[in-house]
Amino acid sequence: MSRDLSSAREEYARGGLDEADLAADPVTMFERWYDQAVDQGVHEPNAMVLSTAGAHGRPSSRIVLLKGVSERGFVFFTNLASRKGGELADVPWAALLFPWHALERQVRVEGPAEPLPREEVEAYFASRPRGSRIGAWASRQSSTVADRAALEASYAAADDRFGEDVPVPDDWGGYVVRPEVVEFWQGRPSRLHDRLVYERDPQEQDWRTCRLAP
Repeated sequence: MSRDLSSAREEYARGGLDEADLAADPVTMFERWYDQAVDQGVHEPNAMVLSTAGAHGRPSSRIVLLKGVSERGFVFFTNLASRKGGELADVPWAALLFPWHALERQVRVEGPAEPLPREEVEAYFASRPRGSRIGAWASRQSSTVADRAALEASYAAADDRFGEDVPVPDDWGGYVVRPEVVEFWQGRPSRLHDRLVYERDPQEQDWRTCRLAP
């Protein structure tokens, strides 16, 4: 690469994060920050980097969309036969990252990933646009495709096969990541960023907080 990246940097000065700013639990805190991201016009604030690792221990990451958050955890949907689905079957643990650059913020989540009940998967699948439902049948996610024409032919075949009622493919589902660690990161000047972390106490099943050095 001919471009010099060593001098690419910005000074973060939009705000700070103090211990007194924290909510009692990380989900409430996340919802607060998420609402602020929406209010500030962050593009697709529910886009998150999902990282997984299979039995071989090699991590992989990709962007997926958060489709629900509550006290039980963070919900997303995917093809269970995809690479991430296979890795979660081997090692049912995930890391999530919400990169809200416009606010100089990020949120990190770590915890076990559990498959969602089939009825919940079916309810969400039915809410998707028909094109997305057809696409779930047309694409064997993460498998090799000969070319674009082959993918479009598979879509056309699925489109002809189903009417408006498109059932859920057997290999399509979802997960809930139950948070064990949630970090809220706020950029600060001179790289003295604020990093406040919630960790679940395994004994009390309650949350404790701490500050990490940047």
